[in-house]
Amino acid sequence: MQNIYLLIVVVLFALAFSDLIVGVSNDAVNFLNSAIGSKAAPKWIVLTLAALGVLIGATFSTGMMEVARKGVFHPEMFSFQEIMVIFLAVMLTDVILLDAFNTLGMPTSTTVSLIFELLGSAVAVSLVKIKNLGGSMSELVQYVNTGKALAIISGILISVAIAFTFGTIIQYLVRLIFSFNYKKMMVYFGSLFGGLAITMISYFILIKGIDGSTFSSFPVGNQNTPLAEWVKGHTGLLLLISLSGWTTVLQFFRWLIKIDILQIVVLAGTFALAMAFAGNDLVNFIGVPAAGFTSFQAWQSSGGLDPSNLKMGMLTGDVKTPFLFLFISGVVMIVTLITSKKAKAVTQTEVNLGRQMEGAERFGSSALARAIVRSSVRINKNITKFFPEPVNNFIKNRFTRINDIDDTNGPAFDKLRASVNLMVSSILIALGTSLKLPLSTTYVTFMVAMGSSLADGAWGRESAVYRVSGVFAVIGGWFLTALIAFTISALMAWIISSAGMLAIIALVIIAIILIIRTHIVFRRKSGKQTEEEEIISGNDASDKNIEKFKNQVIKTINTSGKIFTYALDSFINENIVSIREAMKMNDQLSSKTKKQKSNIIPTISKMKLEDADAGYFIIQIVDYQREISHSVNYMVVPLKDHLENQHKPFTESQIQEIKSLINEVTQFFKLALLIIEDEKFEKIEDLVANRIKIVNILYEIEKVQVKRIKVKEVNTRNSLLFFKSLAETKNMLLQSVNLVKSYRDYIIASKKPL
Repeated sequence: MQNIYLLIVVVLFALAFSDLIVGVSNDAVNFLNSAIGSKAAPKWIVLTLAALGVLIGATFSTGMMEVARKGVFHPEMFSFQEIMVIFLAVMLTDVILLDAFNTLGMPTSTTVSLIFELLGSAVAVSLVKIKNLGGSMSELVQYVNTGKALAIISGILISVAIAFTFGTIIQYLVRLIFSFNYKKMMVYFGSLFGGLAITMISYFILIKGIDGSTFSSFPVGNQNTPLAEWVKGHTGLLLLISLSGWTTVLQFFRWLIKIDILQIVVLAGTFALAMAFAGNDLVNFIGVPAAGFTSFQAWQSSGGLDPSNLKMGMLTGDVKTPFLFLFISGVVMIVTLITSKKAKAVTQTEVNLGRQMEGAERFGSSALARAIVRSSVRINKNITKFFPEPVNNFIKNRFTRINDIDDTNGPAFDKLRASVNLMVSSILIALGTSLKLPLSTTYVTFMVAMGSSLADGAWGRESAVYRVSGVFAVIGGWFLTALIAFTISALMAWIISSAGMLAIIALVIIAIILIIRTHIVFRRKSGKQTEEEEIISGNDASDKNIEKFKNQVIKTINTSGKIFTYALDSFINENIVSIREAMKMNDQLSSKTKKQKSNIIPTISKMKLEDADAGYFIIQIVDYQREISHSVNYMVVPLKDHLENQHKPFTESQIQEIKSLINEVTQFFKLALLIIEDEKFEKIEDLVANRIKIVNILYEIEKVQVKRIKVKEVNTRNSLLFFKSLAETKNMLLQSVNLVKSYRDYIIASKKPL
């Protein structure tokens, strides 16, 4: 019997190890977003400071572990056997759920996941126990700490509103004071701003966060006063010393080596927020296994008492988490932080929603977002009417952007906003930690970032609808997290309670399979992303842009030819699986060309005036690539729909004509690729002649089709699809020739002597 529960403890810690990896991949966005989005420093510096913050914060988190033991249920009402079922169900659900969200690149809350998983599994085990004892549903409140659970959940929801509000207000005031051209103001007030920011971070991270940490009882002074009590008694003095000290130090180094004060604030904030994250969220990853280990030790100490009779009231007391557990967890989090590609995907979502410049939007628009933006624009117009014109002009000037954040390869936002994001987020998170409230660091940092984006004018008329829709999509995912976490955890707890050890083995295997599967999906997705072209930048050298455009054009022509051949072959063979694959390729091509077109205006605006001719041909290249993708799309979609709806296939004579057409188009694309790759522009006339030849073939095929219609050999649906395929083939060939010509003209314009 002992070996079974020892195995469960081992499984819990194995799942905790995996949970740390997938959890950090999700939560890295919380403290990396501002530093990476503003490009405040090289990534290795950002990651080093974040790693130090995580390691130190991990040792401060023991005071939060009580949430996993007694936060949402009454442990004294459960036996050791039932407690282990609850904990195992929670960990299995957590690993699967977080890994799925990471694969989708969507930030979710590890805190909300943990709370609802504990709640779901505790409810399921309680109901099984109540049923076995012949009780009623009303007894559920004796097992589940509904009051504490509701307080935690309401605290998380309130923190979302507070985070957005504070992020908006503070960013608006800071921008009003410093403006986008903040470097002038930094000369006079930079040291004071930096000193105030770091003091606020220090206060809430070190002073408020010290209570309940592993160092809170450290003796200080002659009277051996506990460190936490000493800090509380000297708070005012420590704040005054911190403010004056940091302000003086920053001013001294500004005079001495002209340091960038905002860069120091961003890096300090990254360190502090990483520390707050580890202190608040480590419970989400190792709190449950640590509680399971403590429960196992208590059972061993009972002298082998029946696991179903040993009550776990000991979990209601203060139980210290071994320092070794915290340290090892911190190390695992650091390694994950540096190596995880999924962390980068999640971070990109938040940076994209908060970026200052225009460009391709990840999310589409929604009716609710359009209504909110429409109302906001109307309200803003009405408010400005109440202010004198000089006041409105002053505010407008303070919020007029400068060009250094408009480059597609530049920072998503400036370091002033990054400083506000980090300062406000770390304050709110550390305050929640000091009050023993497991608020969601993801919710807080995300909503602060969104609030500061709104106040900073990043959600302008051109992007507001898409950004608001994106925020709603992420928040919707949060509510979905809670529902899924509760349901799956309850289901797993019920299965384990009913089937025992066999269920544990089966669920662990299923969890491993699901994690491996999502990892494979993510690798495929990442591989496709790495195949995409680099973003063209007006700041790049001409030779570099030529190489980028060459790769773009080659991939567009190559992909179009593959989709054309694959779709028609699949249709002829009535292979629905293959034509769906062609549709996926088609969607990727469409998305890629759309993104290229969205990025072209910022690129042109950054080019030198003497490159205007090249800029004209760049627009043509992008337009023709987009037109090719349209032609391919308008051909593939009807073919797929026809096949999925089980309509009649093409006749044998039509199939032979299509096969002949595929061969001709394949040769056409081979010649086009040869011209681009080797810059053999003298062969463009051959390409044009080849297109004319294929158009004549299409003309003959169309005449034959008309004859089929006259003798009623084919029906209306067949004819419409056949003519549609031929028409889009013509368009595709025409736009391909235009693309090759435009690329030639671009090369000539780029290489001409100035």
